Parts: sequence; structure tokens; C-alpha cells
Amino acid sequence: MDFLDIRIIDVIDIVLVAFLMYYLYKLVRGTVAINIFVGIVIIYAIWRLTEILQMQLLSKILGGFLGVGMFALIVVFQQEIRKFLLMLGSTNFAARRKVLQRFKLFSSEKTSGTNVESVISACQNMSKTNTGALIVIKRNNSLDFVKDSGDTMKIEIHRPILESVFYKNSPLHDGAVIIEENTITATRVILPVSNDRRIPQRFGLRHRAAVGITEKTDALCLVVSEENGQISYLKEGDFVLYEEIEDLIKQLTQDLS
Repeated sequence: MDFLDIRIIDVIDIVLVAFLMYYLYKLVRGTVAINIFVGIVIIYAIWRLTEILQMQLLSKILGGFLGVGMFALIVVFQQEIRKFLLMLGSTNFAARRKVLQRFKLFSSEKTSGTNVESVISACQNMSKTNTGALIVIKRNNSLDFVKDSGDTMKIEIHRPILESVFYKNSPLHDGAVIIEENTITATRVILPVSNDRRIPQRFGLRHRAAVGITEKTDALCLVVSEENGQISYLKEGDFVLYEEIEDLIKQLTQDLS
């Protein structure tokens, strides 16, 4: 009855593997990378089978392929690996903190100081007039490497302030706005543009810049389209879908808390 002799470390091992597989699936689902991932799993399963059956020649060939292929995988999955490490190291810390709070390992819960209602209200008004806007909201990761490309500010968030910054004739409207807590800390910021080919062609440079900064940091982005006035919300390099503006406010508040 050896199969009943399960140690605690075995249970932890299974949980950690399940946790890893869940995050890998979350990263590659809906992309062409899922096909590559499935192919790798199949090759690995065949390799293990050839080892069990002691098919030495085929086993060595597949083993060598998998060994050398690890370097190729780093190149192929470069973007997914970056997103995985970002999620593991920073983005989901707040969620893990809430779990620990249930076990009273943390005594207090951090709340966001950002006036989310004012930000969303400004986006709604700019949406009605098709005024393009790109708003980056800092969370844990430093944004100093992009803030230096713009103009330093220190203005408390108010709806009219945000609308005046992105007004078409304003000298500050070109580029992104950086928000930290409840303060606009930089305007006219130049963001890194994503080269992800999965981004639909209908999205312009504002959306690609929003994808780029949310890929490299745990920041959140709001984009108002100049073409159709649509408000987009981006997190972890992906578009976050919502139905009503109340859902967007709730989601943004939750992500910032």
C-alpha cells in the first residue's frame, strides 16, 4: 500500500505544480503560444515514454532536442516569461496579501488613494468629444524610467484638470499622464510601444503604448480613443473587458486596493 503513503511535502509539490500550470495556461490561452506549449508537452510525454520502454536511441534524440530547445523556448516565449515573472513578483501580491489577511498575518488592508471616480468621469467627458487620452496609474513598480521623458508635475487629481491636460489645443495633451496615488506627477510622457502582433490593427499608438507599459510594469492604463471615443482599460499587457462604466470603476478600484 505504498501509494497511500503520502507525505505533506508530496501534497505541497502537487499544489505548486498545479499553481505553475495554471499560470502558464493563463498566459498562453487564446494565443498561438498555446499550440507551441501543447507541442512541447507532447514531445516531453513521448520522451518519458521512450525512457520507460528503454528505447535508448529515440530517447537520446528527444532528450537532446529538449535540452537544446530550452534556449529556443526562452526566445519564443520571451514576452510570456516576462509577464509570468511580473505577475508572480508584483501584480498578484495584493491578492496574496488578502489571503494572508484572512489568516491574520497582516493586520490592515491597504486602500487606494486615487480618486477613481474623478478619473473615470474625466474619461467619460473626453469620450463624448472624441478627445484622445492616455492615463497611466502607478501601483508597485517604479515609473521613473518613463517619467523622465515628460514634464514633471505635482497636481492633485480633479476631473477638470485631466480634461484640460488632454484638450486638443493644450501643449500637454501629446503623450501620457502619470498618476501616483491621487497626484498627477508627469505629463507628455513617452511610453514604450508594444510590438505584439496580436493587437488588432484598429488600435493605434496610444493603445500600443498602453500595452507596452503594462507589459513591462504592473501599472494600470486607461485609454480614450480619438477615433470613436471608446474607453479601454489595460492591465498586465491585456485589455480588460467590462460592460458598464460602474463595472470599470469597481474593477479599477479593486485593482488599486
